[in-house]
Amino acid sequence: MVIVDGPPAPTPAELYSPGALFTWPELQAMASDGVLVQLYQRGYLPPGTRVTPQLRARAAAVLIRPAIRQRVVAGRMTAAWIFGCAAEPDRLALLVDANRRISSLRSTRGCTFHEVRLGPYDVVSLGGLMVSTPLRTAVDIAVHVEAGRAVPALRALLGKPELGLQLRLLRLAVEATPRMPHKRAALAKLEHLQAGPAP
Repeated sequence: MVIVDGPPAPTPAELYSPGALFTWPELQAMASDGVLVQLYQRGYLPPGTRVTPQLRARAAAVLIRPAIRQRVVAGRMTAAWIFGCAAEPDRLALLVDANRRISSLRSTRGCTFHEVRLGPYDVVSLGGLMVSTPLRTAVDIAVHVEAGRAVPALRALLGKPELGLQLRLLRLAVEATPRMPHKRAALAKLEHLQAGPAP
């Protein structure tokens, strides 16, 4: 007799990428036949799979060489996409801590690198990839992304209760950042959010 303590744990969704199991042409063919759907670039899923931040992070990680994967952090609009709050990026925005050498990373294609200072609470691990936290992501977007793209992404980040972001906290984080260029423009974007969506 088998005794089961509650329902079985769900098995994690499978992300398919070029490798030992399938080549990229095979994955593309399966996608054109409807057997798989493309999540991002070289990452594919079975149809009907619920897309999660972990799956998006795994799809992004496929594009980053394993040798540098632990040295970079997905940030800015890439992190917003991973959290489900922005359109998929054309190029991955990767943050590199200022204490690490960035010159050896420049040859990585399909990515832009930003040398930054990262604190111990600025990074989380998702799907085998380091990603900036929702708060750090929102601050970076407010400061570094033009308003037309930043404001909708910030609104989406603030609109997901599971991310734990609040506009007041975001404003305090922006105001507390010392010697930051574009601080006034960032605060103006937050004022736009405070005013609510455009009619």
